[in-house]
Amino acid sequence: MRELTVGKNDAGMRLDRFISKSVPGLPAGLMQKFIRCKNIKHNGARAQRDARVREGDVLSLYIADAFFESPREDDRFYAAFTPHLDILYEDENLLLLNKRPGLVVHADETEKVNTLIHHVQAYLYQKGEWDPRKENSFTPALCNRIDRNTGGIVLAAKNAETLRVLNEKIRDREIGKHYLCITVGRPRPAEGTIRCFLLKDEKNNTVSVYHRPVSGGKTAVTHYKTLQSRGELSLVEASLETGRTHQIRASFADMGCPLLGDGKYGRGEVNRRCGQTRQALWAYRVSFDLPTDAGCLNYLRGRSFAVKNVPFVQAFFPEK
Repeated sequence: MRELTVGKNDAGMRLDRFISKSVPGLPAGLMQKFIRCKNIKHNGARAQRDARVREGDVLSLYIADAFFESPREDDRFYAAFTPHLDILYEDENLLLLNKRPGLVVHADETEKVNTLIHHVQAYLYQKGEWDPRKENSFTPALCNRIDRNTGGIVLAAKNAETLRVLNEKIRDREIGKHYLCITVGRPRPAEGTIRCFLLKDEKNNTVSVYHRPVSGGKTAVTHYKTLQSRGELSLVEASLETGRTHQIRASFADMGCPLLGDGKYGRGEVNRRCGQTRQALWAYRVSFDLPTDAGCLNYLRGRSFAVKNVPFVQAFFPEK
């Protein structure tokens, strides 16, 4: 018999989900059978698979030890890995990170180790704020994604409640995401809203822009304002009402003003002439509007955080 004690970061989770994450070696179908046959008890009583567990609850599992032998994350990795983070803001619940271009946020087919999430987890492990051996299921997580070659702010949750709130508020558009970019050409009008439909090509990892509904297409809404123009280049601020793949890059390219340095949607001859090898796009500001209750993050209501120095702005639009 093994016992699992519910910690703070697991509170509120469905019982069956808690077990599946805590004992990954236990097949889902067999777990349901064990619950029905009372091989799994919840605080000494019969377990209900859809019950919500609370902090301090104890689950007794009368199952073979072999199910617990699946390997867990080796914490020696987090001790040995050297984290490099540009931290814009940090408190007991979250981190706001200024991601450099070229770094992937999660592991993919090109990079498995040097990822933003691994830097975050190693940082918190070495600070003593997170220990995978003491958690049944929670790991620090990123709440938004930005492309490998885009720089800017990524939100990371240190605990399960923060992760739940941030995901909910991002979904409900209560957290504003604002970008700076350089376009080749001057947007017309200089300020406005781009409304279109984006259809993703999974094979080529590109999107096509449509100005009418299409099967599989997703609505994309981008608000923008031109801040400066010099010659053929314009510095533009964009804010997202929706968060689609390549939304800003494809939308501006469709209006005839692709981003400088963009290898997928841009103008190669201009990119080469300007020496820009990555898209000039930076998620430079987040605003915690939070018009509705935000639970453990209510203290952030009305606050805004911005990156002070965006490299391509200094290069192409230096202050006079």
